[in-house]
Amino acid sequence: MVKAKSVKKKIAAKAKPKKTAEKKPKIIVTRGKRKESVARAYVNEGKGVVRINGMSLDGIQSSYIKDIIMEPLIMAGDKAKNLDIKIIAKGGGVMGQAEAIRTAVARGIVEFTGDEELRKSMKEKDRFMLGEDSRRVEPKKYKGPKARARFQKSYR
Repeated sequence: MVKAKSVKKKIAAKAKPKKTAEKKPKIIVTRGKRKESVARAYVNEGKGVVRINGMSLDGIQSSYIKDIIMEPLIMAGDKAKNLDIKIIAKGGGVMGQAEAIRTAVARGIVEFTGDEELRKSMKEKDRFMLGEDSRRVEPKKYKGPKARARFQKSYR
């Protein structure tokens, strides 16, 4: 019995003190889809840097595509100035990726800020900013060259 008590004391002495819980930075991960494109946005507190596949937003040459991506950031205004956004876009074409990025960024900003007024204003402007466009490519059928086209018949 004496041995058991001394062993317990030694184990208790060797136990490490509990560390205080370190505060993890708040990171919101959102997703946007358009046609075959999928974009993931990682939103956290920072300096206001926006990176798409490791490239700065200023690196995009087409002003039209840049405007599509910037739309939720412009609508958020001061609320998005101190947010770092890292975006990873895959699949589809350039425009599909731009629309997917736009949806992911808009969702990330609204979720990070928790602003219901911003959510309403984004839905009023364009309902696909927060909700996804459910249209997808129709699959090809076995009796034709494309989804709906059929092979021509010739009787001569």
